[in-house]
Amino acid sequence: MNAEPGSSTTHVAAGVLAATCVSTLVVNANTSAVSILLPAISADVGVGTSTLQWAVTGYSLVGAAVIVTGGVLGDIAGRRRVFVGALLLFVASCVLIALVDSGAGVIAGRAIQGAAGSTLLACGLSLLSVASAGPAQLRAVSLWGAASAVGAAAGPLVGGALVGSTGWQGLFWIDAAIAAACVPLTLATVEESRDPDRPRSIDLAGTVLVAAVLVPFVLALSKGADWGWGSAATLTCLAVSALACAGFVVVERRVRVPLVDLRLLRNKVLVGATLVILIVAGAINGLMYVLSLYFQDPAGLGMSPLEAGLATLPACAGLVLVTPFVSPLATKLGSRTVVAVGFVVTTAGFAALLFLTESWGYGLIVAPLATVAVGMGFANGCASAAATASVPAHEVGAASGISNMARYIGAALLVAATATLYGTETAGTASAEAVANGVVRTALLMTVVSGLGIALALCYGRHRPPATRAVDRAAAAVHTVPGLTNPGPSPRRGRSVPR
Repeated sequence: MNAEPGSSTTHVAAGVLAATCVSTLVVNANTSAVSILLPAISADVGVGTSTLQWAVTGYSLVGAAVIVTGGVLGDIAGRRRVFVGALLLFVASCVLIALVDSGAGVIAGRAIQGAAGSTLLACGLSLLSVASAGPAQLRAVSLWGAASAVGAAAGPLVGGALVGSTGWQGLFWIDAAIAAACVPLTLATVEESRDPDRPRSIDLAGTVLVAAVLVPFVLALSKGADWGWGSAATLTCLAVSALACAGFVVVERRVRVPLVDLRLLRNKVLVGATLVILIVAGAINGLMYVLSLYFQDPAGLGMSPLEAGLATLPACAGLVLVTPFVSPLATKLGSRTVVAVGFVVTTAGFAALLFLTESWGYGLIVAPLATVAVGMGFANGCASAAATASVPAHEVGAASGISNMARYIGAALLVAATATLYGTETAGTASAEAVANGVVRTALLMTVVSGLGIALALCYGRHRPPATRAVDRAAAAVHTVPGLTNPGPSPRRGRSVPR
């Protein structure tokens, strides 16, 4: 029965929408602002930006390990309960970061935020799916995606503005206050819900093994240049990562409810779409990390934090503006064609940055930056929709979990790689030529990675989505900027019954 305006049902639905949209806006604003804040944090705590890159990669590493588990925990223990717990954890992490005076404290706080933020995103979408259905659900998820995009775009601007007034800590205090305000809102307006049909086991071993795969691998990427790529330390990290990967496969085949349903990896379209998502998420996060440093470096463009935040807007705008065109083009031309074209455009943008020199001003950088963003918008939106549309309805949650994890993994890996390249080139010198060469080296890596994306798009199976399922259409509207995930129910979620 449709709820009349002013009814309790409408009140509850509005409460869920407000709580989830505000929380995802805050999470993504916080996440996207961190790269802009790194130079200010570095100067304040006395730790180099090459070390503080762990504030970015640490967030992504923990998020990759927790994103699926957080949604599953909500299905079992209660989505509202877990959502509120994640809000409180997010508040605590913001307070910790704002109060500490060491790089280790900032990195630890960001790791905690990775767990809190990924759980908020997973449980928030579950709460939205329970509170609405059909067209109303599509509208709700679309608004959620819009809030995510607004937060990601506003983060660098707000963070940059606050650096000059309250200091970099101001962003975290404000985010803590807004997240804290969401707690009573959620408790007052959101009904508790669980999935009574879902097995009550949680794949904790899989969660730990994901971290065991990623952490030593990222450590090897970050420190390999200093240790030596053939050194015992680097090889040990890679060996540990490989062993953990093998262990993960063994565990996922044996547990009752695996973190990743390995059967789905036989789906050629899903695997291809997931790899596309990983590449795009990694490329945009790595690019924004390096450009945030280059824009503010006195030997680079010498911008203020606020100016650097404004300078990143073309990337966000490019991702958002192409959204309305993704689903129609994928339906007409096929996912493979749209993804391939997206990567061709992206590769061209990165290739243009290969010619960057110390004489370039922002006017010469903005066109390649916007080009990269537009291409990524097409590739990401199409792949996101294909990841869910390529599986039956009862497997959408599991497919979404795989693509969500891929976003975090891509961000962690390519931010670590770009930080290493940029840091190696600029280590021990502050010359304009060195910092420009650092951008060029990272652009070369991104050009190669985007080129691999073209080959990948051509190799994965033909897929022409019917564009009839709300979840698939909503998926295309969610953008790969730091912290954003793909809409869809929690893995293997069955019937949702409010309690």
